[in-house]
Amino acid sequence: MMTKEQEKEITDYLIFHRLPLDILVEVKDHMISQVTDIQIEENLNFQEAFHKTQKLWESEFKMTKYSVFYSEEIPVIVKKIAKARYNNILKRSLLLGLISFAVNILLIFLANNEEVYSSLFKIQNGLFVLFTFGVWFFNRKIWKYVKQDFKYRGRLFYSMYQQNTGLLVVSMTSMAQIISKKGIYPYLFFRTNDHSEIIFVLATLVLPYCIQVMIIFGLMNFFEHKKSLEKMKNFLNLSSE
Repeated sequence: MMTKEQEKEITDYLIFHRLPLDILVEVKDHMISQVTDIQIEENLNFQEAFHKTQKLWESEFKMTKYSVFYSEEIPVIVKKIAKARYNNILKRSLLLGLISFAVNILLIFLANNEEVYSSLFKIQNGLFVLFTFGVWFFNRKIWKYVKQDFKYRGRLFYSMYQQNTGLLVVSMTSMAQIISKKGIYPYLFFRTNDHSEIIFVLATLVLPYCIQVMIIFGLMNFFEHKKSLEKMKNFLNLSSE
């Protein structure tokens, strides 16, 4: 059976490769299992089996770029996992954003006049702000784990989602600016056939959609980050002892 010191050696090795903590915990379990299997099958001691396991994982820890989300180079394995999970979240965010976009179009034709539509426009976008503030308020116990500069042992993000939660600050600021506008150009375009401000029509339709997608993406990252923290509770408690 693997000792705590040997397990710590594997953990320190993965920390050296700067894996986000949620990925580190997953990889650590695989490596422990692999080292143990090699020890049994090849009758090797821990150091020999661990060295052999490191060789098997060597290509996964090579550094690469993922400039869409990371400014620094990251291990190949982090890029593989993050890319798959981020793409899944982005697809869902775009779909939910389209639903909100469809609601906006519906409101244009339901509103009796431009003043009513302007109010509905503000309410719809304001709900994104209100919901996000609600999420922040009811999860205030984990605020410190969301900060970009709060890292495990001062080196690692607690999850691959932690860095993306910062999008909420940017998108909320942008949404506040959207809410401050009347947003009546789409109403004038569709209901009064006023085609003189086509640029503003497009901007008023597209910009809120993009910001809504950003907020949804940020919120989904926040919830995934929270789930990751919950899953790692035992690991974090043990590592703090």
